[in-house]
Amino acid sequence: MVSEPLNPSPATPGDAAAETDSTPPSGTTRPTDPPSTGTDAAAPGTDAAVPATAGIPAELRAAALDRARRLRQEPRFPGGPAADPAGSHHERRIRSFQPRRSRVTPGQQDALERLWPKWGLDIDGLRVLDLPELFDGLPVVLEIGFGMGEATAQMAADDPGTGILAVDVHTPGQGNLLGLADRNGMSNIRVANGDAIILLREMLEPDALDGLRVYFPDPWPKSRHHKRRLIQPEFLDLAARRLKPGAVLHCATDWEPYAEQMLEVLTAHPRFENTAADGGYAPRPAFRPLTRFEGQGLDKGHVVHDLLFARH
Repeated sequence: MVSEPLNPSPATPGDAAAETDSTPPSGTTRPTDPPSTGTDAAAPGTDAAVPATAGIPAELRAAALDRARRLRQEPRFPGGPAADPAGSHHERRIRSFQPRRSRVTPGQQDALERLWPKWGLDIDGLRVLDLPELFDGLPVVLEIGFGMGEATAQMAADDPGTGILAVDVHTPGQGNLLGLADRNGMSNIRVANGDAIILLREMLEPDALDGLRVYFPDPWPKSRHHKRRLIQPEFLDLAARRLKPGAVLHCATDWEPYAEQMLEVLTAHPRFENTAADGGYAPRPAFRPLTRFEGQGLDKGHVVHDLLFARH
């Protein structure tokens, strides 16, 4: 498959996803889990961090660093999601997410070990997915960033005739969503681990998707981090090639400046048309559940904006 770089230039120092500052680390969404400590010593799904090394002999420091490196590269659970599925296969670039590290409960671990071989897949960028086979012929909607998965599970239960390919790098959330699907008998969910850009660019056929959902992506509020925001013209170019004609890209955010940017870039894009008659934001559709995170924001006086744009 021909590579279609979203950002072909290598990341410069300070632009890499491992950059740390006072901005809370972000995944593709902002679940309610405790934020990372700010160190990027662990990869997706690992709790390993490089220990403080002040006053430790050089050979012990080297051993600790080597152990942390190996843990970053190893799957955390037997048969579960890979720590770094794309590895070095793809170019280094500015990312719209940072993996979070938080504890996996015994129930989440059990779901990952039992159900990942059945309903999980790693985004390695080395194959093209056969979505009709993967979802038994159902139309497929891609959801980028699902947090702990409660809203995703609710949408899957409410619409069993639609397959949901749910992407995130948050290991507890992956386990939680798999567990919810299993307990509620939902077979229309598949959980993908890794970078959604690589999935869209390398692993999906043109016109493969019947919809795309991006709910509460990290707003990257600092001006110097706006380049990390997911909803950019280049992302829309890629999304348009993977969506079927008439398929809807549905975004939601409670961050007003990001909502304004989303509306601006979506309105300007030639392959998308606003479904709102007035050309502005849309009411929250009934199929999008009110999430716990959204409820917390509403309690604080936040205004949530939905944007629904159809692909020409």
